[in-house]
Amino acid sequence: MTDLYSNCTLCPRQCGADRANGMTGFCRMGSIPVVNLYKLHHGEEPVISGTRGSGTVFFEGCSLGCVFCQNHMISRHATGKGTETGSADLVRIYSELEAMGAHNINLVTPMHFAPTVAESIAEAKRSGLKIPVALNISGYENVTTLKMFEGLSDIYLTDFKFFSDDLSFKVCKVRDYRARAKEALDEMVRQCPRPEFDDDGMLKEGVIVRHLMLPGQLFDTRKILDMLLDDYGEKVIISLMDQYTPTAPAVEACQKKTLPAPFAGRVSQDHYNFMCEYLAVSGHSHCFMQEGDASGELWIPEFKV
Repeated sequence: MTDLYSNCTLCPRQCGADRANGMTGFCRMGSIPVVNLYKLHHGEEPVISGTRGSGTVFFEGCSLGCVFCQNHMISRHATGKGTETGSADLVRIYSELEAMGAHNINLVTPMHFAPTVAESIAEAKRSGLKIPVALNISGYENVTTLKMFEGLSDIYLTDFKFFSDDLSFKVCKVRDYRARAKEALDEMVRQCPRPEFDDDGMLKEGVIVRHLMLPGQLFDTRKILDMLLDDYGEKVIISLMDQYTPTAPAVEACQKKTLPAPFAGRVSQDHYNFMCEYLAVSGHSHCFMQEGDASGELWIPEFKV
C-alpha cells in the first residue's frame, strides 16, 4: 500500500509526489489520512441524512482545490488541528458512528488517501459494519483509483462541477475536469448501476450526482443536466444545489480577476428556479433541489482550525 503513495498518481493531476517519504502532493497531504472531524451530519440529501444523520468523516486536503470550496478551511491546507488516522483508527470511527445511530458512513474528500481508506472499509465490513458506506467526492477522479472501492463503496456522492474546460481552469487550474469526471462517473455507475432504497426510503446503494450552480453559469448547468439525463437517466439521482456562498477565497480570486465577476455574488434566483423547472419537466424520477445559504452549521460544521 505504501508504494501507492510514492510517485503519487492517485488523482488525475498525476503530480508524482513521494508522499510515502514526507513529501506532500497537490492535495497538500502526506500518506497518513488526516481526519479533522467526524460527527452525525444532517446537511446531506434526505435519502442520506434521514432522521438520525449521516456518520460523516471529514478528511483534510483535496486534489481539486476549488477556490469557492465551502470547506476551504480544511481542504486547501493542513490545519495542524486534524488527527493522523490510520486504517485501524478509521475502522474504530466507523463503528462509533454506527453505534451513534448513523444511517451510513459518509467519507468526505477521502480519495487522496484512497489505499488506506479502501483498506479501512474492507476491514470494517469484515468486522461487522452493517450500514452503507458512501464516498463523498469531487468527481475529478482516476478510474484506477475508483476501482479500489469496487465492492466496498455502496454509495457515491459525486459532484459534476463544470462542463466548460475554460471555467474549470479558471476555478481549479485543470482543463480536463469534464473528461475525467465523465470517465469517473461511468465507473461509479458500473459499480452501483441503480439506486436501491431500504424500507424507510434511505439509499442503500447507488450514485447521487450533485451539481452546485455557479453565478452567471446557466449554460454550464444546462449542459451538465442534459448530459446526465441523456447518458444516465434513471441510473443516477440528480441533486441540483444553489448553496454557493461567496467565501473569502472566492472573493479574493475575483478581486485578482482570475474568476468571472459574478463569482463575488450569489446564484440568480431566477436562474435556479428555471433549472429546477427544467429538471422537473424532464420527468426524472429521483432528483433533489437544495437551496439556501451554505454558511450555516447545517452545511459547514465547526471544523478544528
